[in-house]
Amino acid sequence: MILSYFPGCTLKNKARDLDEYARKSAEALGVTLEEIENWQCCGGVFTTAKDEIATKLSSVRILKAAAEKSQALVTVCSACHNVVKQTNHAMQNDAEFAGKVNRYMAEEPYAGETSVYHYLEMLRDLVGFDKIREAVKNPLTGKKIAAYYGCLLLRPGKVMAMDDVENPRIMEDFIRAIGAEPVVYAMRNECCGGYVTMESPSLAKKKSTAVCENAVAGGAEMLVTACPLCRYNLEKNGATVPVVYFTELLAEALGVKEG
Repeated sequence: MILSYFPGCTLKNKARDLDEYARKSAEALGVTLEEIENWQCCGGVFTTAKDEIATKLSSVRILKAAAEKSQALVTVCSACHNVVKQTNHAMQNDAEFAGKVNRYMAEEPYAGETSVYHYLEMLRDLVGFDKIREAVKNPLTGKKIAAYYGCLLLRPGKVMAMDDVENPRIMEDFIRAIGAEPVVYAMRNECCGGYVTMESPSLAKKKSTAVCENAVAGGAEMLVTACPLCRYNLEKNGATVPVVYFTELLAEALGVKEG
């Protein structure tokens, strides 16, 4: 299986582990991730202003590049996935927006043909958690792991369409597939304060601390996330348990993690 892949900016520097383990694990599962050529930043956030298209053009180019190869597009960073998926949805459903974009780009029009998957969706929907169980060489038996979804992975629910926004299970099912025990806790899809960390460090710390304390109270020995900003914020604000990327756990279970 060959899929187009957009790593995004952070995975090329501060979040290299998220990218490296994603690639190695995909290969172990029979999936080749072809990185989009000459990609640019996705835009960082999806601006909801109706007359704003400039920050979305790079995402459209990413989507169009995948469409030209007749491939689905995989992303792994929660923030990048949110921007790319929402942009694709706008191209599919907002004729005025799509018209402006296509006139600006002055190329073959793009109408939202590309299927966009988060890496977790790829594991669930294209590979299958049962096949992952079969491929596991080092099951993480006995580890109690709390999934941290954060804000952007699931919302807005009707657009992201990945899982139930209030009661998700995709990460818990992933944790089970690699042999560990998921810890379900109340604040797993609450904000960690990442987007206010510069404006109000105290508020960011309060939110991050609440998430960690809630997970630990439920028995968590580790937090796992798909978002580099969430990981940074949770660690910066004093997480009392390790905070790791889900791809690192996958690589460990599949036996492709070095060291």
